[in-house]
Amino acid sequence: MPRVLLGIGSNIERERYITAGLDALAGLFGELDLSCVYDSEAIGFAGQPFLNMVVGIDTDLSPGQLARQLRHIEYEHGRPVAASRFSPRQLDIDILTHGALSGTIEGVELPRPEILENAFVLCPLAEVAGPELHPVVGRTYAELWRAYDRDSQAITRVDFQWRGRWISRA
Repeated sequence: MPRVLLGIGSNIERERYITAGLDALAGLFGELDLSCVYDSEAIGFAGQPFLNMVVGIDTDLSPGQLARQLRHIEYEHGRPVAASRFSPRQLDIDILTHGALSGTIEGVELPRPEILENAFVLCPLAEVAGPELHPVVGRTYAELWRAYDRDSQAITRVDFQWRGRWISRA
């Protein structure tokens, strides 16, 4: 069963929708491997700051099947059907990696390019999957995070509880 890494973000009622996303993912996939939660500015549009994190799951769903499941969760939590890529959102769940797959598979670009571009993706990814290799560049996520220009995007770890336990401390 492949390990899949997901990016989760919200900039509308952020705590509420990150919690709802985690609850929905746990209901579908069982135990989740969780990063800390980070506050970051909106990238690509003027908007409220986001909360972001990375979640590891194990699933036999293909990339296309998984993308449809995740989109359904987003719609259930208020994402407009015609939402543009760079817009405010209650809940955004992206497939970052799906095992060692690379390329566009069933309409899903793997690994997601934002891994190498955005601190709010790479930092929590390095927490959850630090020793794992990026399927294209062949370096570990921990190495990629150490080499990242941290002055290019500010992120801040925040306090966050889920199901009565701290998953993130500032």
